[in-house]
Amino acid sequence: MNEYVIYAIEIILIYLFLIVVYRFVKGSTGDSALRGVAILFTILLLSVYFVADYVGLYRIAKLLEKIVDYLFIGVIVVFQPELRRGLTRLGQNRAFGRLLTRREDVIPRIVASVFRLSRAKTGALIAIERGVGLRNYVERGTELDAVFSAELIDSIFFHGNPLHDGAIIVRGSRVVAAACLFPLTENPDIGKRLGTRHRAGIGLSEETDALVIIVSEETGRVSLAERGELIQDLNREQLERLLRQKLGAETVPAQGGAAIAGQT
Repeated sequence: MNEYVIYAIEIILIYLFLIVVYRFVKGSTGDSALRGVAILFTILLLSVYFVADYVGLYRIAKLLEKIVDYLFIGVIVVFQPELRRGLTRLGQNRAFGRLLTRREDVIPRIVASVFRLSRAKTGALIAIERGVGLRNYVERGTELDAVFSAELIDSIFFHGNPLHDGAIIVRGSRVVAAACLFPLTENPDIGKRLGTRHRAGIGLSEETDALVIIVSEETGRVSLAERGELIQDLNREQLERLLRQKLGAETVPAQGGAAIAGQT
């Protein structure tokens, strides 16, 4: 293979690596720094090939190659926080999770907790994260990162708890945050009889693919919001069936329950 083709392949592979790293740090303080590193890499690599092939200064070329090696190590050190966050997101990817581990079945615990709150007529708002990350809402609430349990949910939504006036966010089998605030739906067709809790649940479902469970404080009725639609008056079996359908394989209409698409 022609040596220039090899050079080109090497440069392409290095830039593919830099593109992957850039996706991890995009929008952070390391964004601009990585662009500078990419420019420096380009200059050094072109210098190595030019000095070695055209000028014949092989010792300088070797020195430049060493600098490139150390620059790779420097990139890992400088961008360590961004790379760690990126690898964490990769590890939390749903596709990889299915391949590497069997997901813990938290749905029965969620359903049991919801209807425990329903019987006590304790208002609650529970968002279950799916493909679209809810990090922005987590950061605005109180981060917990605790194992999901009925006792934990009861204590969070207990009226004497300062965290009760807001929503919790569930990721996998863990409650990652409480007292989170969601945007209220601006859909004018939503009935006025729906309160702030229901409007916040619908609002989040309009902006993300999260599933949002709402327990009415007045009636104890359980509803599920998804993509701007609200299914009301769910019983235990209906809610569990819906969660399994929407968090698992295919989504099919639930039997029972009153489906609302922008109206009541």
